[in-house]
Amino acid sequence: MRRGPKPRPKAAPALKAGGLPRCPDHLDHVARKEWRRLASPLFEAGILTVADRAAFAAYCHSYSQWVEAVRKQSETPKLLKTPSGYVQQSPWIGIANKQLELMGRYMAELGLTPTSRTRLADILDPSAEEEPLVFKVIFEGSDGTCRDALGNIVEDRPDAIELDERL
Repeated sequence: MRRGPKPRPKAAPALKAGGLPRCPDHLDHVARKEWRRLASPLFEAGILTVADRAAFAAYCHSYSQWVEAVRKQSETPKLLKTPSGYVQQSPWIGIANKQLELMGRYMAELGLTPTSRTRLADILDPSAEEEPLVFKVIFEGSDGTCRDALGNIVEDRPDAIELDERL
């Protein structure tokens, strides 16, 4: 099954009528900056709707937490010694990795990765429908002539798949 953003229901364009979703008050400064950076382009592309506000806010929050963890990583050693003498990885590395994982999930859902944008373009552009796959069944007679299912002689025989005679 293909990955990328899930197809929007046919009624999704009607949600755009609600306008650009407002940035939630609970987001911190870094998350608000990320909201301002991406909200308008995503809204104009028809990706961000009022129904997506919570998911986009969660992405922005994860982004903010990731930025903070990466900054803290640079201020602390990568390995720490516990009071009992054990050496362990800095907790900021785990926090950064977890937030990056969450961001990746939200990014895929919101069309923020190259792969999901490609798939999203297929969803948003209904004129780009794939051509139906057509098979032409050709039978080879005992006289060596090839005929289609209607009995017409086929001059230029396309690549064929040989069937096992036992079938």
